[in-house]
Amino acid sequence: MDWKKSLADKLKQDNKVRRGEQEMKEDEMMLFTKFYTEWKGGSKGPNSVNIPRFYYRLPADDEVLQQKLREESRAVFLQRKSRELLDNEELQNLWFLLDKHQSPPLFGEEAMINYENFQTVGEKAGIKCKSFFTSKVFGKLIHNDPYGRISIMQFFNYVMRKVWLHQTRIGLSLYDVAGQGYLRESDLENYILELIPTLPQLDGLEKSFYSFYVCTAVRKFFFFLDPLRTGKIKIQDILACSFLDDLLELRDEELSKESQESNWFSAPSALRVYGQYLNLDKDHNGMLSKEELSRYGTGTLTSVFLDRVFQECLTYDGEMDYKTYLDFVLALENRKEPAALQYIFKLLDIENKGCLNVFSLNYFFRAIQEQVKVHGQEPVSFQDVKDEIFDMVKPKDPLSITLQDLIQSSQGDTVCSILIDLNGFWTYENREVLVANDGENPADIDDMS
Repeated sequence: MDWKKSLADKLKQDNKVRRGEQEMKEDEMMLFTKFYTEWKGGSKGPNSVNIPRFYYRLPADDEVLQQKLREESRAVFLQRKSRELLDNEELQNLWFLLDKHQSPPLFGEEAMINYENFQTVGEKAGIKCKSFFTSKVFGKLIHNDPYGRISIMQFFNYVMRKVWLHQTRIGLSLYDVAGQGYLRESDLENYILELIPTLPQLDGLEKSFYSFYVCTAVRKFFFFLDPLRTGKIKIQDILACSFLDDLLELRDEELSKESQESNWFSAPSALRVYGQYLNLDKDHNGMLSKEELSRYGTGTLTSVFLDRVFQECLTYDGEMDYKTYLDFVLALENRKEPAALQYIFKLLDIENKGCLNVFSLNYFFRAIQEQVKVHGQEPVSFQDVKDEIFDMVKPKDPLSITLQDLIQSSQGDTVCSILIDLNGFWTYENREVLVANDGENPADIDDMS
């Protein structure tokens, strides 16, 4: 055997294999490059895939030109959306068409319209009204009419409400500096400040009070709509809640006294809250100490609870400013609301465990027992009160109460009142007497002691 010839043949064969592998790698890289380029959109082949851009970076503070361009484009967009809405003349024309095409017979004194006439009006009303004249809208508004009609008035009110919501959303969006669909505290302050001259019910407010009024109004939005304290609220959430309706109710020049007193945004209500703050501020330094706050309401909040307020809430050198006071008032005046219960629950949760156990309940109720003794009454057993609280709340865990337990029980306001306010405790203890003497004022119960 010629070993030299065999070795030469082996080397020749190995070189062919290597060249074949190299060619395969080159072909593979060429194909990968081709398909990757097409996928990225660089080549418009028959199977190319274009992925639309879904992220647009916000301009930085120093990118003035980009910021200006973004602001102008948003303004143009909002103006275009505003022009798409029905104006007063078009709404009047819509009402005229609906009235002209009503479908007999009358349903009491209410004008009705059937689906056929509904479609006819939709064709005549114009392009702006097209979205309102759908089978879906008609189906929403149809009730128990034997002829399958809907109320013209109900439909027109529906259109008016939709137009108002779109107008308000556009108006709020003008103050959305970031253009992200939410308002910061300063944005909402600017909106309400510029809204004041359009509200006849606020005509009597002194301009020097405007800043306090705006602060009072804005706090309600942020207390209830920003529970995580992010410092911003979605515009959708503002439109979905009733607060804006209450605020714009002040356009009514003939608003009743009762409505004004129950409306947080009215001038009498704002002056009441601010007046209470000034009355509590005995040293006139513009802030409230714990001793000054202890006279809030009937003056029966326990010292232990007030300690927790000043421990957990934002203070300045141990004193509370007006904004923090507003959160305090909103929580205590709306104890049935989840946001208010969340505020109070955080104060009651002294161990920061996310639940109230027997120790927490006893910690706060001992202060109630001490106040009861001061009034010369026999203290109530904590064991009895603790059992009543757990019976009212019925928590998932028989040994502790969570915030969710309080909210779901619908008894959270009662439980909180029992633990933090002597007056609230006496009201609960004497509930049977109060029912029997319906005309008696619960605020005077502490006089019974």
